[in-house]
Amino acid sequence: MVKQSAFTFETNDGIKIHVSKWDGEENPRAIVQIAHGMAEHIERYHSFAEELVSQNIVVFGNDHRGHGKTASLNNCSGYFADEQGFEKVVEDLFTLTTIIEKDYPDVPIFLFGHSMGSFLSRRYIQLHGDRIVGVILSGTGGDPGIMGKIGRMIASRQMKKIGRRTPSPLLNNLTFGNYNKSFQPNRTEFDWLSRDEREVDLYIEDPNCGGIFSSGFFNDLLGGLETINKIANIELIQKKLPIYLVSGSMDPVGGNTKGVLKTYQAFKNAGIIDVTYKFYEDARHEILNEINKDEVVADIIGWMNEHL
Repeated sequence: MVKQSAFTFETNDGIKIHVSKWDGEENPRAIVQIAHGMAEHIERYHSFAEELVSQNIVVFGNDHRGHGKTASLNNCSGYFADEQGFEKVVEDLFTLTTIIEKDYPDVPIFLFGHSMGSFLSRRYIQLHGDRIVGVILSGTGGDPGIMGKIGRMIASRQMKKIGRRTPSPLLNNLTFGNYNKSFQPNRTEFDWLSRDEREVDLYIEDPNCGGIFSSGFFNDLLGGLETINKIANIELIQKKLPIYLVSGSMDPVGGNTKGVLKTYQAFKNAGIIDVTYKFYEDARHEILNEINKDEVVADIIGWMNEHL
């Protein structure tokens, strides 16, 4: 029997953060905290959460700033913050961890981050990796390098030209414009998300998914990517923290595995002992919404069982 509930907490800068929680009857053996991706929201993880609860694992996840119910509570759709946006979203995740720790003082916590949530999780483990027992990074990407720097220059021009909070079709197109190219002829502009057409349609029909984000958001995200890929920051990660990278072999965000392997290598180079990865043949970006999602979820639960 899965119980779902919701609550909010307030940040130091006065933002109300919406949180969803899924739990069962017994004393849980673990907790999974989810960091969702860009242009989506925590409710999309409902069936994943149900699977975890069936394994006696409690699930928490918040809608990030600019997303889902957090966006509507604060009237900040597609926007993080006036300054240090990426870092603030990471600190929101950490605040939620501290709330979880109060409610479940001795229960081990895993962090699961998908896509943008994987980038936030990578910063989280640089700063707070001692608070969790493992991290699962789904649909992550490599270091954008020079392209990321060029993107930031364009973003700062856009901020001056149209304002930080204004949606930027230009930056949206530069970021996502090429993602669908491998999947022609395209049925929709989001074919790159999954081979499951029903899941793609649900995404398109969801008013809290998609949308064009602000120039300030893109500036924050690109700045965050630069931060998480700095060698000195990767060196901050606890050497014994278990890291599991999962991705579709046809995920454009991960450069069809190339970017994920670069990230894997960066973790190994930093001396992190327990880093593993798994690629799913022909799967696209949202592996939890793919036609082989049962296999993916079983693998994630199997990995957590090994690390409990």
